Amino acid sequence: MPIIKVKGLSYRYPGSSRTVLKNITLNIDEGEYVVITGPSGCGKTTLCRCFNGLIPHFYGGNLEGEIIVNGFPVKETSTSTLAQYVGMVFQEPESQLFLLSVEREVAFGLENLGLPREEIVKRVDEALKLVGISHLRDRAPHELSGGEQQKVALAACIAMQPKILVLDEPTANLDPISAVNILNLLQSLRNKLGVTIILVEHRLEAVASVADRFIVMNDGMIVSDGDPRDVLSSTNIEGLGVGVPKVIQLYKDLKRRNVIFNLVPLTPKEVKACLMEVLEFD
Repeated sequence: MPIIKVKGLSYRYPGSSRTVLKNITLNIDEGEYVVITGPSGCGKTTLCRCFNGLIPHFYGGNLEGEIIVNGFPVKETSTSTLAQYVGMVFQEPESQLFLLSVEREVAFGLENLGLPREEIVKRVDEALKLVGISHLRDRAPHELSGGEQQKVALAACIAMQPKILVLDEPTANLDPISAVNILNLLQSLRNKLGVTIILVEHRLEAVASVADRFIVMNDGMIVSDGDPRDVLSSTNIEGLGVGVPKVIQLYKDLKRRNVIFNLVPLTPKEVKACLMEVLEFD
């Protein structure tokens, strides 16, 4: 069943004549791992802000259409209510970290919910352990590396036990190793918790083989939506500046030379298997 339903969504920021989102319709099922990508300025972040109610309740502006998240109409539901179901991690984690210790950061949202102390302690411990930062609980967030800060922000979301995790380019300011660690962590959390993951990302190599679905946006519209193999090999996204994985580029080059695989490979291991099959057939 869809946990997010969007129908005919269009949006303009206050004081702007530019329509940032244009007649978007989509459903996202519970437990799906969805990657949203596309060129800068195409509306990815704006769409994510609609899922947790920042649009329209915080940013204002002109919103048309319907957004329903976990059964709640976003237009009529407060951000405080939606925050109990949708956790959001931003591109720059320091923008959402402001307390003096990691432990306090993770506990902050739970305290605002008015949960009993015993429940708060339990959830904080579980979230820190899941993300692998229990040893940082007494450290000040501003002293941590970018990757560590991103994990703190993620732990703070997980502690709230949301049904949906929305991450807006969480690897954008990280080195390659830290980026892979964060993306691997998301896959692990999805397997353990069964949460719906919506990830805005440009580094597609690391997520192509684990995501259930890719959505490509351009100029405020969805131009491709479906299975990662179909979307990444489609001609619809050519010329948009989307970082198509190298294995997909190799697949296309070989196809132009009449080397036909039985599937679109998403990993080097799959490329090797496909090549072995072609060679054995020949």
